[in-house]
Amino acid sequence: MNPVFGDVEVPGGRLRVARFGTGPRLIVAVHGITASLMAWSGVARRLPAEWSLVAMDLRGRGHSAELPGPYGLPRHAEDVGLVARSLGPESGIVLTGHSMGAYVAALAAAGRDYARVVLVDGGLPLPLPPGLDPDTALSATLGPAIARLSQTFPSTDAYVGFFKAHPAFAGNWNDRVEEYVRYDAAGPEGAVRSRAREEAVRQDGRWLLTEGEEIGAALHAVRSPLSLLRAPRGLLDQPVGMIPDELAAAWTGRLPALEDELVEDCNHYTILMEDRCASLVADRLVR
Repeated sequence: MNPVFGDVEVPGGRLRVARFGTGPRLIVAVHGITASLMAWSGVARRLPAEWSLVAMDLRGRGHSAELPGPYGLPRHAEDVGLVARSLGPESGIVLTGHSMGAYVAALAAAGRDYARVVLVDGGLPLPLPPGLDPDTALSATLGPAIARLSQTFPSTDAYVGFFKAHPAFAGNWNDRVEEYVRYDAAGPEGAVRSRAREEAVRQDGRWLLTEGEEIGAALHAVRSPLSLLRAPRGLLDQPVGMIPDELAAAWTGRLPALEDELVEDCNHYTILMEDRCASLVADRLVR
């Protein structure tokens, strides 16, 4: 399934979007903090024929990298709303997001009437310990991912090789992951690097870590059926996921209508990219 690319007008320019599939029923999907629209390719390929998935490169990433800031999750939520409304009534759209994209989806869905909202390994406020500097916390959680953004590689193949050695993809490499990595590679031979802009990632990361109250308020304001899919392992395949059991339990207590499901035997990345995990996510999006 090859995506059909296009653009949507947003403040400051045009946002790159891609439609996977030709079915009339629609999913709008939002990627993570250093990712791109191709993160959703594996899930899109497992959707029934009557469904299509529309993903976008958030500003500062992918082929939307040159769109100007300011960044921050509310700005991305505005862009997502513009993409969704360009497709038709929100009531006919399933809205989903992965990682940071799940937080963006929650903000975009607050007070709106989407058919359903599905958060994938994100979306619940992450408590920042008192007195901890947000930049220090950001380096602790996303240090390797941010460091990659300033690195250059001798070739696109070398950039692919860097990802093949990543703990999250050891033993989990497939064509969808390679497609995702190659889409992110930019620049001439000898100076290949990620398309994602470090400034955008840092600004969004700070917002995410310091605006827990706004995220919580958005979750309470979501009127659509709301569900959460979680990976049991983290960004480096470590045995503690991004949304641990205790955090999920706290929020299902506050939001009794929130459906929480652990997707067994996957990590923060492979929940979208490994065949079995991606199939389960696709199933939950359309059920």
